[in-house]
Amino acid sequence: MLRHVKGTRRVVITGMGCVTPIGTGREAFWLALQKGESGVRRIESFDVTDAPVKIAAEVRGFDWEAELQPRDRKHVPRTVPLALAAAREALEDAGVHTSDLSLDERRKIGVEIGTGGGGLAFTEQAYEYWYVGPKHKASVYTIASSTHGSLSSEISMVFGLRGLSHIVSTGCTSSTDAIAYAAEHIALGRQEMMVAGGVDAPLAPGILAAFNLMTVLTTGWNDEPHRASRPFSRDRSGIVLGEGAWIYVLEEYERAMRRGANIYAEITGYGATCDAYHRVRLEETGDEPARAMALAIEDAGRTSEEIDYVNLHGTSTLLNDRIETQAMKLTFGERAARIPMSATKSQIGHPQGASGAAGIAAALCAMHTNMIPPTINLDEPDPDCDLDYVPNNAREQTVRTALCNCIGFGSKNSALVIEKK
Repeated sequence: MLRHVKGTRRVVITGMGCVTPIGTGREAFWLALQKGESGVRRIESFDVTDAPVKIAAEVRGFDWEAELQPRDRKHVPRTVPLALAAAREALEDAGVHTSDLSLDERRKIGVEIGTGGGGLAFTEQAYEYWYVGPKHKASVYTIASSTHGSLSSEISMVFGLRGLSHIVSTGCTSSTDAIAYAAEHIALGRQEMMVAGGVDAPLAPGILAAFNLMTVLTTGWNDEPHRASRPFSRDRSGIVLGEGAWIYVLEEYERAMRRGANIYAEITGYGATCDAYHRVRLEETGDEPARAMALAIEDAGRTSEEIDYVNLHGTSTLLNDRIETQAMKLTFGERAARIPMSATKSQIGHPQGASGAAGIAAALCAMHTNMIPPTINLDEPDPDCDLDYVPNNAREQTVRTALCNCIGFGSKNSALVIEKK
């Protein structure tokens, strides 16, 4: 099956694009991260008057219609324009103009996107049209656009990319896994370049209600939304839903060097495990998240002593934050207390399957600005969460090697190591 492989190739990130609750475009996102801004506000996209949870991290000021042809606007979920805008920025940043490429060149560029909810909000709206009305507003493409797999095809079609076009949906670890699989395709010589990352937009009345039924959403900060997402804080009370897209251009290192591309980082390690424990809960010991991180570090050919920064999953739930802290101690031993770590979700909420891709963007920010983004709203740490989470203010520090950690529904754990080149 792999008889053509003579040795793995190095994989680097040469383009980055993002559409986020704290800014559209990588520069705006990085600046807001460093300033410790919160993207959590009262929900505007639907009526939350009678909802117990009235807040989320929505993308504001985004011209989604500009990303779609008029004939397509009623036929695709919100994840599509978010992903298209981020992919467009990433390709431009990488200096890749797909319209100028030959058919053979476009056949060597694939798409690998991670998403948790995909088109669920679109599907929910379609059901309302069918059962409440007006029925004529329902799309004839409801089935196709509700299917996760069509999301990568939308990107492939807009940019004319003829390589593989895949979706990875593994809960909150989706985009971490997608980026890793994309890197593996390049490393094995199956593709020359990949558009890879994550997108999610899990904001709709039914989705909000379903998350609330699980009692994982915070209900106590409706009047102070910017303070609601508070990982590792003693008074944290649950997650804040978020949305957004973080997408990258990945390519083989020598190819990037030949064309003079700007290289953000090299992807050097990946590890994934499963607690095999519960649909939504983590197993208390933290063993498997720790093992995923250890596998990623080993895959990178590094030791735990060489990790300069960790981007945490940090959901703001009592259970997740405590267990992730324990997993860090298992992974790094006594050094865990000396490694700067931060939780991007404190600023952008929880973008579900796009979480890992968002974490990589934060790690790249640390690498290229020498400023580690903070964990905001960390006023009083939980005694069980006693590591260096870079509380409230960004910190000046050199970062060359970063570990990005993700933990997902279904007891899944994934981690990536990236290194500045």
